[in-house]
Amino acid sequence: MTQNSGNLLPVYMVADESWSMNDYIGDLNAGLKQLHSALLGEPMAAAKVRITILGFSDDVQPRLKLADLRYENELPQLVARDGTRYGEVFEDLRARIPADVASMKGQGYVVHRPAVFFLSDGQPTDGDGWRQIRDQLVDQSVTVAAPNIIACGIGDVQPQTILDVATKQEYAFVSAGSDLGVAIGKFCAALTKSIVKSGLTVGSAQTKLVVERPQNFTMAIDVV
Repeated sequence: MTQNSGNLLPVYMVADESWSMNDYIGDLNAGLKQLHSALLGEPMAAAKVRITILGFSDDVQPRLKLADLRYENELPQLVARDGTRYGEVFEDLRARIPADVASMKGQGYVVHRPAVFFLSDGQPTDGDGWRQIRDQLVDQSVTVAAPNIIACGIGDVQPQTILDVATKQEYAFVSAGSDLGVAIGKFCAALTKSIVKSGLTVGSAQTKLVVERPQNFTMAIDVV
């Protein structure tokens, strides 16, 4: 019998690295640095979470893979580059998540349903084909450990697009302000709170995904 090594929540932070993010990528990297610091200060939560950071543009670049942030000296940097291909994100996750879950289970962990935190500042540049791939990703009959997706939109992305990415309408948020740097900071702060609060519940009788709405964001369903 495989020994139970503990309980884990896999978290995937998916960040838009399109060229339109060029002026704000520093804000995003700063926010991730704060996330790292916060989890170092919450070792009980950090122990229950494995963090993957994916940057997407015309392709997906894994910046960090299933990391226990207690043992990371610093986080990698995101880099602004080309387009905004949503389909690449969901293709990557559809292959990556089942493999990651199998790996963690093979190490004896009880794995909870993964959470994907998705941030974009623009409309997809690859048409509508991404929608079918996204639907397959979140379909539990198709994808092992189909994830919950929390989607946050800033800049030019349309609220309906963010709604179509998220797995629940209460997981879809858009920025109510025009300052993208500030919005990114609020997103990272909410991401940090969500991960810490969720991590603290993992393995308890009330394990749950806690989703904090970023300050100055509104629910996408309420934007007409």
